[in-house]
Amino acid sequence: MTMSVDRTRRLGLQGLGLAGISAGLLNGSVSAQTPAGSSLRILVGFPPGGGTDVMARYIADKLRERLGQSVLVENRAGASGAIAIDALKKAPTDGTVLMYATSATTVALTVTRKNPGFVLEKDMVPIGLTGLTSTVFVLSPKLGLSNLKEYAQWLRRNPDRANFGTTALGSNTHFFGSLLGKALGTPLDPVGYKGAAPLLTDLIAGHVSAGCGGLTDFLTHHQAGKVKIIAVSALRRPSFAPDIPTVTELGYPDLTYEGFYGFYGPPGLPSAQLDYWSRELRVTTESADLKQKLYNTGLDVQTSTSSEFTQRQQSLVISFGEMMRQAGYRPE
Repeated sequence: MTMSVDRTRRLGLQGLGLAGISAGLLNGSVSAQTPAGSSLRILVGFPPGGGTDVMARYIADKLRERLGQSVLVENRAGASGAIAIDALKKAPTDGTVLMYATSATTVALTVTRKNPGFVLEKDMVPIGLTGLTSTVFVLSPKLGLSNLKEYAQWLRRNPDRANFGTTALGSNTHFFGSLLGKALGTPLDPVGYKGAAPLLTDLIAGHVSAGCGGLTDFLTHHQAGKVKIIAVSALRRPSFAPDIPTVTELGYPDLTYEGFYGFYGPPGLPSAQLDYWSRELRVTTESADLKQKLYNTGLDVQTSTSSEFTQRQQSLVISFGEMMRQAGYRPE
C-alpha cells in the first residue's frame, strides 16, 4: 500500500522533530539551557594572575568553544574568597552564574571562622570537582638554597628571618607552613598576603625568604627558576613535577594534605541546571587540550558528580579541622 507524498513528508518531519527532542534530552539542552543570548559568568574570589584565575580562564575558553556561548570570568577578590561567595549567594538561579573555587576558601573559611559569612551546606551548591591540589613550601631564589635540609640549616644561622609568606592567613597554606616549621625545630611566623600574586612578587624580589601556597600558584614560576619549591604535601610526586619531593619522602608524612578546586552554583539552583552544568563541566574538563593546560598549572585533574564532590568536601572539613588544631590555631 502506498502513502501520499504529503503524509510521507509529515511523518518524516515528525520523526526529525522527535529525534531532535531525544538528542536535546540526552545532552540536557532542552531542560536546562541558560536564557537565550545570556552570558555565563564564572566568579573567582582572587585577583587576576593567580592560579585560581588562570585555571578559570582556561576553562572559560574551552566552554566558550564547546557551547558557542559567551563565558566571562569575573574577579571578586578579597576576604580570602568570601566576597565571591557572597556574590554567588545573591546570584540568579537560572544557570548564568557559577563560581570556581578552592577548598582553601570554602572549607578553610568554614572551619577557621566563627562567622564566615556563609553556610557551606546552604549557600552554595557543589556542581562538580575539577581537580586536586597540594600545598607547597617555596623559597626565594635570592637565598640560593636547593632543598629542605639546606633551608633548615639556613634558618639556624638566620633565626631573625624565621618567617614565611602565606597566600591567606587561617588557611591550609598557613597551617602547612607553621607545622613544617615545628617539624624542623624552628617555629616560623606566618606573614599574610592577599593571594599568590603579591607573595610571588615579594619572593622573587627577596623581600620574603620563604612562602607557602597551592602548587597551582607556584609551579610555572618554579619551572621558570623564579622560585624554588622544596616540598609538596601530596601523597605522591606529581607526574607533571617529578623533581619536587613529598613531605613523606622528607620524613614528615603527617603533613600530607590535598585540597580541591571545583564549581559551585547559587543556592536554589534547579536540579535540571545542576545536572546540566555537572555534565558539561565534566566533559569540558576532560577534553585533552584543557586537561593538559590544567596539569601544567599544577592541578591533578579529577572530575566528579555533584554528590561525590559533596562527600569529598564533608571529609575535608573534618581533616582540615584536625590540621588547624595541630597548628594551634583557633577559629576567629
